[in-house]
Amino acid sequence: ATKMNQSSSRSHCILTLKLFQKDVEDASKNTSSTLNLVDLAGSERAKDIGANAQLMKESASINKSLAALGNVINALSAMETGQKKTFVPYRNSKLTRVLQESLGGNSFCTMLATISPASVNVEETHSTLTFAKRAKVIRVKATKNDE
Repeated sequence: ATKMNQSSSRSHCILTLKLFQKDVEDASKNTSSTLNLVDLAGSERAKDIGANAQLMKESASINKSLAALGNVINALSAMETGQKKTFVPYRNSKLTRVLQESLGGNSFCTMLATISPASVNVEETHSTLTFAKRAKVIRVKATKNDE
């Protein structure tokens, strides 16, 4: 628990489901898909959460991975808006490496950004909406892999 969130898990959560469809009559029609369900921990400033040493360490780790995700989103959105081709830093974080195929690969991606209506959280809400605006620009063209 922190001063901002009494029931905070203080972590990211990724659930990966691998789905396989098997055609018993024609093995060439077998298909597979991967579904990533991701719940990201929010970034909380140390002064707002009443952090002790352990919470500070957790917060720094969470903020580092969220910053890496932001850098990936920035690079992908820059490529979508016609700016020069840029390096996408997927390997800067375990989080972005796991989500590489979802963010910039041959896949569909839906992102939900949750915000707080409370005026005390206006900075976090603004930051989240800015992040979501950048992510909204990204267009991935998923195609079925036929062999």
